[in-house]
Amino acid sequence: MITFEKTVFINRPQQEVFDFMSNLENGIQWRSLESSKRTSDDPIGVGSTWREASKFMGREIELDIEFISYEPPYQFIAKAISGPFPMEITYEFESQDGGTLISLSAKAEVSGFFKMAEGLVGKQAEKLSETELAALKKLMEAE
Repeated sequence: MITFEKTVFINRPQQEVFDFMSNLENGIQWRSLESSKRTSDDPIGVGSTWREASKFMGREIELDIEFISYEPPYQFIAKAISGPFPMEITYEFESQDGGTLISLSAKAEVSGFFKMAEGLVGKQAEKLSETELAALKKLMEAE
């Protein structure tokens, strides 16, 4: 199993950061996604779903994502319900020094092609998360 945690501080109000991140269609602006489309009806909450497409380690990946927890403006958990490996990402938000501290916790089971290189997959996923959080910080603090 792959697990890792990352944090980033964003100099924006907690509710604003939570609202932006919990609409996964906004991920196209800061994550390495080719597409992210909402596949369920409003409002966003537990059971909301999205379809995402990206490339990871040279492979095209499509994932269906579902929120299994949603507690605005403090936390949401996104779970891959289809795709090459089951994964779950928890985002927690804490108001701090006039901004927001985001804590990301990820866990994934790998199989098939990715199982052969599980260590490398974990390192690449962790590095990608770090890069994406830095892009999020830059994007949100520029507004």
